[in-house]
Amino acid sequence: MDRVKNMDIIEVAKRLLTDNMGLKTGETLLVVYDETTLRIGETLFEAGVQLGAKAIALRTPLLSKNGEEPFPVAARAMAESDVVVAATGTSLTHTQAKKNACKAGARVATMPRITEDMFFNGPITADYGKVEALTKRVNVFLDEAKEAELRSGDCVLKMSLEGRSGILSSGVYRNKGESGNLPSGESYIAPVEGSASGSALIDGSFAGLGILKAPLKLTFEKGKMTKAEGPDAERLEAMLGENPLARNLAELGIGTNDKARVTGVILEDEKIYGTVHIALGSNDTFGGTVAAGIHVDGIITKPELLLDGRVIVKDGTVLPDLASPN
Repeated sequence: MDRVKNMDIIEVAKRLLTDNMGLKTGETLLVVYDETTLRIGETLFEAGVQLGAKAIALRTPLLSKNGEEPFPVAARAMAESDVVVAATGTSLTHTQAKKNACKAGARVATMPRITEDMFFNGPITADYGKVEALTKRVNVFLDEAKEAELRSGDCVLKMSLEGRSGILSSGVYRNKGESGNLPSGESYIAPVEGSASGSALIDGSFAGLGILKAPLKLTFEKGKMTKAEGPDAERLEAMLGENPLARNLAELGIGTNDKARVTGVILEDEKIYGTVHIALGSNDTFGGTVAAGIHVDGIITKPELLLDGRVIVKDGTVLPDLASPN
């Protein structure tokens, strides 16, 4: 965005580092970025310097797919930092590098395919106090649920959530070991492997594919995608490759950010208030057991989601927004 002055970007980056990440003077800040996010990475680094942090900028090669592990040097640097912001072209969210950094006490924000437009016109501009409050309420429902039923178009997908914990990604990560996306606003969970059966109609966007030309129908048996139908089905199959683990139903998530829009960038799309997303591939970093080396999400724009028979999302509305869990 050429019309935006560099100082304006610096101020937005400072607000992100202080308000969302709780960065303090003297802490070690690591900014991981690549060729797709040069200006954003450099701006976050400069903002960290101006805030008195021990800022480190680490430019890495663009990785080939979401969920691919970064180089070992980057993984070590992440684990040795107080705050990590990964503004990269592919997602480090569901990687062992991020998981290990959190285990070491780092606060980690992942920003796959972040754009300057998201900083100024989209979900970064949300009221994160409001987003955090709603996301916490939604997470209680996911955390306590044993079964989920997702309805989209004429499709129904059922899965078990028993024994799994909801993951809160509110966009506020101020305590040791906390992590999530920025921009954010979602609660998500790893369904029990082998439990998903039925079908889902993805009508918004899909990671690696962008905004869909037409709805993509995915059919599941015993927890794995067995069939994809729609104009983008061949592209999806090519992206998943021959690895059967890539077809694992890895995630069920609910968007809670009212400033997020459908852009074709999953970082933003999966946060859209009132949407539901499912993902294929890895879930071992957030409570599951599958390490597939890939994690890709698909957005359903007007779903109906029931948890233990109770309607949680319907017609673009998150019903816990209107009532407390208890």
